[in-house]
Amino acid sequence: MDFGPITLDHIGIATENLDNGSPFWRLIGLTQGPHDERVGDQGVTTRFFSTDAGETRSPPKIELLEPTGPDTPIGRFLARRGPGVQQVCFRVGDLEGLIQHLMDHGVRMIDETPRQGAGGMRIAFVHPKSTGGVLVELSSKDEGA
Repeated sequence: MDFGPITLDHIGIATENLDNGSPFWRLIGLTQGPHDERVGDQGVTTRFFSTDAGETRSPPKIELLEPTGPDTPIGRFLARRGPGVQQVCFRVGDLEGLIQHLMDHGVRMIDETPRQGAGGMRIAFVHPKSTGGVLVELSSKDEGA
């Protein structure tokens, strides 16, 4: 089965405050994206940092995730675990096909159909119980974006 190309898109890091969480990433030379984005249905504001602004293809990124409130997925993550890596995201060529393939093989999905994520991406999360404890996000460029 070919669901690719499949590449590391970003690592999501939960933080209480985007401004307080950003200096290290700038200090090591990552390039901050042009704007923060609020994703209302996920209760989060995101800020991306690129690992290499000179690449022609999309380089892996760091995504800082600030909750819009305590009763949001990131707010609850911070309350349970504190700041840190919250998810790993892979960009895929055929998101629906991969979701179906995973479910056909007994993988538990949080999202059985893609939903809208940050940056014009369609996303779906794989449940950590199926990945050895890691929240995995799968993403694909929104065809309408």
